[in-house]
Amino acid sequence: MADNYAGYLFAYFKGNETADEEQVYFALSKGNDPLHWLELNGGRPVLTSRLGEGGIRDPYLARSPQGDKFYLVATDLSIYRNPGWNRAVTSGSKSIMVWNSYDLIHWSDQRMVEVAPSDAGCTWAPEIFYDARHQHFKVFWASMADSFPGRYHRMMYVTTKDFVQFSKPKVYMDYGYSVLDATLIEHHGQIYRFTKGKNIIQEEGQYFEDDSYTMIHHQVELDFMVRGEGPIIFKSNVEEKWYLFIDEFGFRGYIPLVTSDLSSGTWQMPAHYSLPDRPRHGSVIPVTALEYERLLQVYG
Repeated sequence: MADNYAGYLFAYFKGNETADEEQVYFALSKGNDPLHWLELNGGRPVLTSRLGEGGIRDPYLARSPQGDKFYLVATDLSIYRNPGWNRAVTSGSKSIMVWNSYDLIHWSDQRMVEVAPSDAGCTWAPEIFYDARHQHFKVFWASMADSFPGRYHRMMYVTTKDFVQFSKPKVYMDYGYSVLDATLIEHHGQIYRFTKGKNIIQEEGQYFEDDSYTMIHHQVELDFMVRGEGPIIFKSNVEEKWYLFIDEFGFRGYIPLVTSDLSSGTWQMPAHYSLPDRPRHGSVIPVTALEYERLLQVYG
């Protein structure tokens, strides 16, 4: 399928100044160039929340291993409707929002799935990783819970085969301080994990639950920006190159970094790029020529 990829689809939200900003937006790359983008649907949301807090943040898109189905998970949170980050952390949603689609155009009804521990105060930035060894999906996110010692975020996870039935939540990452926004990519049998800790850290492990990930870089963003969150990692469709988008929140927004050696921890910032208008924490997936044309036709 990789030979047939014609571009990339970027799903994101925009902020919390209006109700519309906390919904799901799509942008399509200009061909196989992930540094230049076309906003879809006239710059309006493609998916809007009708459940929970009424806001959608941190949308994450994943393709099924068979390639014929897509899943979108997102944070159930509206800072616009319910101002205050303290409330969001201590008494926000315990659920994630889930949609699925066969064509990226027609989406199922929105579903609200409680995955976090019953005493969790928040369920932030869910992502999906397909575990080929166990032939199921891992869904992972950040929570702060009353029963955890210490007031900080830990990464949690559940497993599912169908996004209907989910296992009980387990702790995935506990570093003794807040870690959130973890994102993973697999390459040559290794897992590369990027997480927002005290800085954006890059680690390497052999499998998802490996408890001995090796630190490659403990402050990826600091050569390029003041601070960062919401890392997005994806591979080029056409060459041995990887893109890491990091959100310099409160300043310039997303800034792209590039490497041709994922294991090196060495990144560079391209001289020229043009991202969509004000994207916040989201995800990027490759799309086929058919999917690309269909997205352009319907939303272009």
